[in-house]
Amino acid sequence: MFQVLRNAWVDVQLRKKILYTLLIIVLFRLGSNIIVPFVDSEAIGNIVGGVSLLNYLDVMTGGSLGKGTLLAMSITPYINASIIIQLLTVAIPPLEKLSKEGEVGRKKINMITKLTALAIATFQAIAFYFTLAGAKDENDNPVLKFCTASGADTFSIILAAVTIVSCFVAGAFLIIWLGDRINEKGLGNGISMILYAGIISNLPSAVEYFVKLCASDMKNIIWVLLTIILFIGLVWFVIMMTNAERRIPVQYAKRVVGRKMYGGQSTHIPIKVAMAGVMPIIFAMSLMSLPQTICYFFGIDGTEDTFWDGFVRLFSQHSVLYAIIYFVLIIAFNYFYVSIQYNPVEIANNLKKNNGAIPGYRPGKPTSDFIYNSLNKVTLIGAIFLGIIAVFPIILSMFVPSLQGISLGGTTLLIVVSVSLETVRSLESQMMMRHHKGFLE
Repeated sequence: MFQVLRNAWVDVQLRKKILYTLLIIVLFRLGSNIIVPFVDSEAIGNIVGGVSLLNYLDVMTGGSLGKGTLLAMSITPYINASIIIQLLTVAIPPLEKLSKEGEVGRKKINMITKLTALAIATFQAIAFYFTLAGAKDENDNPVLKFCTASGADTFSIILAAVTIVSCFVAGAFLIIWLGDRINEKGLGNGISMILYAGIISNLPSAVEYFVKLCASDMKNIIWVLLTIILFIGLVWFVIMMTNAERRIPVQYAKRVVGRKMYGGQSTHIPIKVAMAGVMPIIFAMSLMSLPQTICYFFGIDGTEDTFWDGFVRLFSQHSVLYAIIYFVLIIAFNYFYVSIQYNPVEIANNLKKNNGAIPGYRPGKPTSDFIYNSLNKVTLIGAIFLGIIAVFPIILSMFVPSLQGISLGGTTLLIVVSVSLETVRSLESQMMMRHHKGFLE
């Protein structure tokens, strides 16, 4: 391993890519600490910590949202736009046609995705502004500083509002630009690397949280150690399931073209167990967080004995019903996402056109039915795997209330491990091109 790292660093081109990627990550973290004008960073942190969806977004942005910084929107608008355009590509024929036009089509879809991200970022920034405008801190003072200024006229308020929204939107597009730079000159996928850096930046806070937990009560040391061991086991489980795949054997028939014989080789169709990745968890998390967030916008925080306050508590991340519905939604979204990404009929037709067949099954409908059944079984295993990873920290926090701060640990863990494996594979392929021993050997 150390020899591989040395070889990677010695190679000039590879070293430049690594350093360039690190430079972009440093710029990203610097931007994550530039406070937007007219806002109270400490008061925003208290608001974000009390709302399910905002708390989730804060974790995904590396704490930028809770500080009210320039990069508060982070990469989430682009991720949401990518998901929407990816789904619409299946439903809208013109987009599907563009996706099949090679590099030119991909560039057009990428531009459409960025325009969609602009609209989403603008909407989120405006919604976040109005949330801040109606919020107050512990001393009943407005979170937005200009609201406390005596004699503030309408023009000043509008100017401050435009400044805040513009900073949030500009920060979202700055991150997209940084991600593109990593794609061009850096290592790995740019958007994934920025998301990875944002999540990893929460590690010192997590360590501080565990230290304070142990300092407050020595009995918590046992729970902290058990939690660390369990998370190490989860990392191993995630790596194993991420690399797991079902291989369907394929045999190509021999054919003679002129004086040469083609075909006759054996290969396989790989079906990944975790084919959908973290997308089903993101879908389910966003949907489950909406009721609590909408109620919060109307001033319902779940602290009273009214019906809607009870409704908010019911959808809290620490309730049993939340965990059950969350688990079911992850399974449903996993099936949905795989169904739009994997078409058994199209695969069977391609095999038939290329004189390929699955041993024991006739070409055509029998082949597509076999692929469909195999895909369903693998998808179920992958869906249960994602559900366990997402729900396990929530269940753990129910049994140990002092560990409620790790309720989002499963989602972030899956993202971190997936991006790490992807980056290692990227570095591995480049090392193999340079005739060095790779990481995965």
